[in-house]
Amino acid sequence: MTALEPDLTPSASPPEAPAAPTGPRPIEIALLISVFVVAACGLLYELAAGALASYVLGDSVLQFSTIIGTYLFAMGVGSWLSRYFERQLPAHFLRIELLVALIGGALPATLFLANAYTPGAFRFLLYGMVLMVGTLVGLEIPLVMRILKRNVALKDLVSQVLTFDYLGALAVSMAFPLLLVPQLGLIRTGLLFGVMNAAVALWAVWLFRHELRRLKAHLVACVMVLGILLAGLAGAEHITSFAEDKFYQDRIVFSTASPYQRIVVTQGRSGHRLYLNGNLQFSESDEYRYHEALVHPAMAAHGAAKRVAVLGGGDGMAVREILKYPSVESVTLVELDPAMTKIFSENPRLAQLNGHALQNPKVKIVNTDAFGWLQQGAPDELFDVIVVDFPDPTNFSIGKLYTNSFYALLDKRLAASGYAVVQTTSPLVARKSYWTVVQTIESVGLSTAPYHAHVPSFGEWGFIIASRRPWRVPEALPEGLRFMGADTLPLLFDFPLDMARVPGEVNRLSNQALVHTYEREWGKVVAH
Repeated sequence: MTALEPDLTPSASPPEAPAAPTGPRPIEIALLISVFVVAACGLLYELAAGALASYVLGDSVLQFSTIIGTYLFAMGVGSWLSRYFERQLPAHFLRIELLVALIGGALPATLFLANAYTPGAFRFLLYGMVLMVGTLVGLEIPLVMRILKRNVALKDLVSQVLTFDYLGALAVSMAFPLLLVPQLGLIRTGLLFGVMNAAVALWAVWLFRHELRRLKAHLVACVMVLGILLAGLAGAEHITSFAEDKFYQDRIVFSTASPYQRIVVTQGRSGHRLYLNGNLQFSESDEYRYHEALVHPAMAAHGAAKRVAVLGGGDGMAVREILKYPSVESVTLVELDPAMTKIFSENPRLAQLNGHALQNPKVKIVNTDAFGWLQQGAPDELFDVIVVDFPDPTNFSIGKLYTNSFYALLDKRLAASGYAVVQTTSPLVARKSYWTVVQTIESVGLSTAPYHAHVPSFGEWGFIIASRRPWRVPEALPEGLRFMGADTLPLLFDFPLDMARVPGEVNRLSNQALVHTYEREWGKVVAH
């Protein structure tokens, strides 16, 4: 064979590489499950912080927006900081996991207590804890990815981690409003997910037991954090009572959390009081003034109302007043939160306050959003009187119920000779807000009859009658009223100079001008 001839002798074959594993190893599965738990816990702490902020500070849209923005920014900071963790990645991961468990799990309880005992520190603690939890969660995922990178190809690594991350977020976003808060409350929910974070850390100790230099120290830390969180979980009811007793001062006789709000009923010298998300809704000592003023000017002026609707007012007090008219054949109560109508119809102590009105056979309870109910109702289902008893427009979700779009829908469900009455904020404290509502109602073609009444628990409070015909002074009122009389009723429609009409902007869905005006006016009162 010459040098130019090809060498056809078969060369020695290189040794074959060992076959790649056909499936993920147990440690990979364990870490991916950890990613699922980490993502679920991180989002839950974010949701809990947003819910608490909206409870205490109002305006749920603003609070959730700022909390989410702060949390995502902190996660970005955490991801950037992860580059400085180079050695002993499993040890760093489980330490971070324990910190997330402790800080995130204690977040709702800490904020509840801060609101009760040091309200001035609430906002600082809120955003401080969100920043800490977000930074720690931002560190976790990159560390897990770098640990998994040892055995998983990059394209599979990214897809698997992100899949489990998003699945965890989906699971908790569904469970938080539908299951966790209604069944456990915010404090128990936070502590439970803290326990889950600590359990992941304990699992990491076992998974990486051969790599950890100080195995016993890590194990002790896991047990201590788990012990603290489990003790908190066992005493969650005492923590809640401790915080709420201080906040509400009077003895709490009933409390629950629904997907929509925190409901608390207290009893003290002024009788029972109802609070929704910490805001007083009525006091037994003077609620009759509010509800008589809300219902009777419209009901008595109509004279023979048969079909009546109440939008909001799940406590049944307005229904109690409506049922004092023999002409009434049916009352449709539209209340978003079924927890409200349930407790005020089934709890003996609370049902007594409304005279068991919600158990009356004339009353039909519909638990749905009032805006949607007006949109979807049959066009021929008209009402002689519609009583609108919503909370004040503290956020955009409630503010939509004070827009011209809502009042246009209300007009369509009102009989030709019917009256609608709307509870509105204080024309003394929030003067522009009050007259903004009047302007908004008039913008849809309804005439208005604004009036006010003094309710000691709230001060001067405003109401507006809306109709297609002018309101007239009724000739008579039902017997047995404690506040309102036929001779004094016209006085409620007289406004002194400091509550007289001022220009107001029409409140639309597209601008929600009322929410901003309301916050500005009531914010001045809180500041002082």
